[in-house]
Amino acid sequence: RDVPPADFIAAYATHLKNSDKFELPKWADIVKTGTHKELSPYDPDWYYTRAAAIARKIYLQPGLGVGGLRRKFGGSKNRGTRTFVFGKAAGGIIRTILQQLEEIQVVEQNEKGGRFISRVGQQDLDRIAG
Repeated sequence: RDVPPADFIAAYATHLKNSDKFELPKWADIVKTGTHKELSPYDPDWYYTRAAAIARKIYLQPGLGVGGLRRKFGGSKNRGTRTFVFGKAAGGIIRTILQQLEEIQVVEQNEKGGRFISRVGQQDLDRIAG
């Protein structure tokens, strides 16, 4: 909470990129991040940035699941001449990132639903924030 979000997300994204445990999926360069987007992201490291942002969101709000994170990362959908409506983010991307974060033991599943930061993940995030 004490570190600016952009600085923390950039630092944790580089940490994830440099670690050998977190892999970039082969479909990451062609996929859109949500139904409200027209193109895939321009940044080649967007997957690591999204993973760092998801880890930060779960750190600040334990119990978030895929549906809650889809709402957090969604945005306004341009429908031409009609009014803008809210479009959720892609759930498959968020789900695979959460599964990879579980494999490296940053997050754990809650038996009541959602995810929370594990003890190893808490130490990892605190070390990078400090």
